[in-house]
Amino acid sequence: MNKNTDPRWLEWAKELQFIAQAGLTYSRDPFDIERFERIREISAEIMSYQSDLPIEKVKELFCNETGFQTPKLDTRAAIFNDGKILLVKEKAGVWSMPGGWVDVNQSIKTNTEKEVKEEAGLDVKAVRLIALQDRNLHNVPPYAYNVCKAFVLCEVTGGSFQDG
Repeated sequence: MNKNTDPRWLEWAKELQFIAQAGLTYSRDPFDIERFERIREISAEIMSYQSDLPIEKVKELFCNETGFQTPKLDTRAAIFNDGKILLVKEKAGVWSMPGGWVDVNQSIKTNTEKEVKEEAGLDVKAVRLIALQDRNLHNVPPYAYNVCKAFVLCEVTGGSFQDG
């Protein structure tokens, strides 16, 4: 199997990163810390080799976590009108439900409402959580970190469409 088509390499690299991060968070022994730093380095080397990204870029994206590593949280607004769902065009040129990373000090509700305003120009009320999804199980390409996507049913309360 080709190195880039076998998905196990990404799982192995992510698991090594997780083990290293947990060890760096909880270990007090300087020799163990050195070992965990090396495990993190190996996981970055795997990511670099498999993705053809420079090691410095991989470390910047993959090795900057502090504390216990947990999934990132992303929100998406489900806004319906006459049986149609609102999609916005992202910078990469793909269409998506409005949303994005949950900012510090934001709840799923407030972040969803903020993202819709920024991306579509609409004021909405987040009504209820309708789905929570593991991004890597349903999207390609898989990310090097885990992401939980929260889908929130929203009702339009005002505003007007605009490019975000």
